[in-house]
Amino acid sequence: MGCSGCSTDKGGKPNGCKSNGGCSSGGCNRMNAYDWLHNLPMADNACQVVEVSFSQGTRKDFYRNPSLQPFEKGEQIAVEGVNGFDLGEVSLTGEIVRLQLKKRGVKEDNPEMKKILRRATDRDVDLWKQNKAREPEAVIRSRAIAKQLKLNMKISQVEIQADGKKATFFYIADSRVDFRELIKVYAYEFKVKVEMRQIGARQEAGKVGGIGSCGRELCCSTWLTEFKSVNTNAARYQNLSINQTKLSGQCGRLKCCLNYELDTYLDALQQFPDQCDVLQVAKGNAFLAKKDIFKNLMWYTLPDSNKQYPLSIERVQKIKALNQQGIRPDELEPVEVISNKATETEPEFVELVGQISLRSLDKADRKRRQQQQQRRPGGPQGGGPRPGPQQGGGGQQGGGPNRGPQQGGQQAGPGPQGDGGRPDNRGGRRRR
Repeated sequence: MGCSGCSTDKGGKPNGCKSNGGCSSGGCNRMNAYDWLHNLPMADNACQVVEVSFSQGTRKDFYRNPSLQPFEKGEQIAVEGVNGFDLGEVSLTGEIVRLQLKKRGVKEDNPEMKKILRRATDRDVDLWKQNKAREPEAVIRSRAIAKQLKLNMKISQVEIQADGKKATFFYIADSRVDFRELIKVYAYEFKVKVEMRQIGARQEAGKVGGIGSCGRELCCSTWLTEFKSVNTNAARYQNLSINQTKLSGQCGRLKCCLNYELDTYLDALQQFPDQCDVLQVAKGNAFLAKKDIFKNLMWYTLPDSNKQYPLSIERVQKIKALNQQGIRPDELEPVEVISNKATETEPEFVELVGQISLRSLDKADRKRRQQQQQRRPGGPQGGGPRPGPQQGGGGQQGGGPNRGPQQGGQQAGPGPQGDGGRPDNRGGRRRR
């Protein structure tokens, strides 16, 4: 059921109940049942029981409405708690509640059923929010205490009552745990009445929530209430590879969805012959690899090759009848499997050399060469005099020990020294 509070805010973030826009899948209040009887006229003996959900649907319970106040779905009410009151949300009212009571085996006139006190006031909501803000810190602290006491258990969730007088600790443990000392420490640490409740790995995944490998929200957190046992035979009947990584869910157990189509596969496998795992032919024994219920084919492999041969059900029954008479047929006579998929044409090879211009690399290379030319002495053209210690030697021959390289170059005249080479001794002898 959608609500007006989940409108999109600035930046694309949903407003309202902070369910990230999951109202269509029950994100505001998970595990909801659709009230398909709300349009029917109410009878005189209207149901006086209301279904109330807590912690966004992770926990639900039935409460009696003694004052027969009309409550709407999604309305917050105060109900009886342990030495106080608790705050919940109305999830179902009316005739549909009787069906839920029958489904869970709860009697409508149960004297131990708690009552609804009143509609939630602003003070009740403020107190409930304060205690809900304590839950994340309580989970961290409770896990640390359990680790200090060296208990083989994991605290999954902590649910504090609306008035803060009671806290329920949900934990997971493989074996029985003696938490008598743990309860004393929790009661002293959190100043509440402590209740320990053990849950399984699947219940924990339902409380935490998440996205499955199919891309949808987990079934255990949206609609699945009863957890049936799942084994690897369900995967074998559906011709699935026994891969624990792919067959396991976020809880670490086998996926519950393996049972969804199991009955359909079992019904379809009834028309396949039994005891046909091995067929005897002239080439040897043919072993059954898999059964295709969609095409009514049985795939066999021969010992001399790894190829799988599809056989029709009639052919398998005929070979089995021949084997019972002691006759081995020459061939399996596999059928031709025609694929309906369109064949993909491979793209032709195209020579792209010379058609792609790497202008960015050419531009960078050109810039690097210009920088190298500017770093060379004498400018980018390489002309002009080049100072060096050998030109100073030519200046000494000209008559001055401390004269600059330009004077030595003028005295030496044109020649190798003008290019920065060795001084010309012949030019010096002429000046003498």
